[in-house]
Amino acid sequence: MRRTLLKTLALAPAVLAFPRVWAQAGKPEKSKLTIAVGGKNLFYYLPLTIAEQLGHFKDEGLQVEIPDFAGGSKALQALVGGSADVVSGAYEHTINMQAKNQFIESFVLQGRAPQIVLAVSTKTMPDYKSLADLKGKKIGVTAPGSSTSMMASYVLAKAGIKPSEVSFIGVGAASGAITAVKSGQVDAIANLDPVITMLQRDKLIKVVADTRTLKDTQAVYGGPMPAAVLYTHGKFVQENPNTTQALANAMVHALRWLTKAGPSDIVKTVPESYLLGDRALYLAAWENVREAISPDGIMPEAGPATALRMLKTFEPSLADKSIDLAKTYTNAFARKADVKYS
Repeated sequence: MRRTLLKTLALAPAVLAFPRVWAQAGKPEKSKLTIAVGGKNLFYYLPLTIAEQLGHFKDEGLQVEIPDFAGGSKALQALVGGSADVVSGAYEHTINMQAKNQFIESFVLQGRAPQIVLAVSTKTMPDYKSLADLKGKKIGVTAPGSSTSMMASYVLAKAGIKPSEVSFIGVGAASGAITAVKSGQVDAIANLDPVITMLQRDKLIKVVADTRTLKDTQAVYGGPMPAAVLYTHGKFVQENPNTTQALANAMVHALRWLTKAGPSDIVKTVPESYLLGDRALYLAAWENVREAISPDGIMPEAGPATALRMLKTFEPSLADKSIDLAKTYTNAFARKADVKYS
C-alpha cells in the first residue's frame, strides 16, 4: 500500500502539468468530426491533406469530413455557426476572436512561416515603384478577413496605408485567383503557393513582400510568425481531450511524413486537381515553401506575441484589448503526439 501511494505521489506533477491529456488511453469522445478549411489545395494546408490522404485520421479512430471554403474567414464562420467542429486555419483568428470574448484555442501547428506573398500586377501596375502606389487600388485576397488580407494589411500599414484606403477583393485560392490577375480584375494579390509560383512563371506579378521562408518571414514580421493551425472552441478541447489528442496525433504524423517525403511522394499523395495542370511547377512551388512546414506541430514560444504585434498594427479594435495569449494555444497535445511519432 505504501509503495502504491508513493508511486501515485511521484506521478502527481505530471498529471498537473497535463491535466487535459492525462486520460489519452481512451477512445475519442467524438469520433465523427467536421474540419473546415479555406483553400485546401494550398501548401499552407498541405499537412491536413496528407493526414487525410494517408489515413492518419482513421488510424486515430476518427471519421473526418473536410469542407473547403473560399478563405479562412469563411471557415471560421462555419465554426462559430456550429457547422464545423474544428478549423484548419490561421492562428491569428484565435487572437481576433478573444478580442470579441470568444475563446478559440489552437492545439497543433501546421506552418512555422505564413507562406503568403504580396505582389503587384504587371498588367495593371507596370510602373509600380513603391507601396504608396497601392493606395486606392484593388487587392485580391483569398477572402476578406482571411490571413492573406491580414498580411497585406500589415505590410501596407508599415508603409502608412490604412486597410480602408484599399479595396480587398475575394478571389479564392486556386484558378480563380490566377484569372483575377490575368484579366486585370485586381491590381495586386496576396495569396499562396502554388498560385503565386504560377503567376511568377508567367511574369504576371512582381513580388513586394514574401513570407515563404523563415528568413523572409523574420524580415517581414520581426520574429517567428505561426501560420496554419488546427483550432477550435476552448470548451471543445476541455470536453474532448481524447478527440483533440487524436487530431493532434494525426497531424503530427503527417508533419513527420512531410519532413522525409520526396517530390514524387507529394505528387502521388495529393489530389490531381491540386497540381493545377502543371506537375513540374507544383513541385517547384513545393520547394519554395518546404521549410515553412512545421516539423513537430509545436507553437514557437515567441510566435503568438509576433502575431499579436502584427494585428495591433492595423486593427484599432485591438488597441485597448488585453489579450491573454496563453489562452489562444496549447502545446500539450502536440508535445505528446511528437513523442509518439519521434
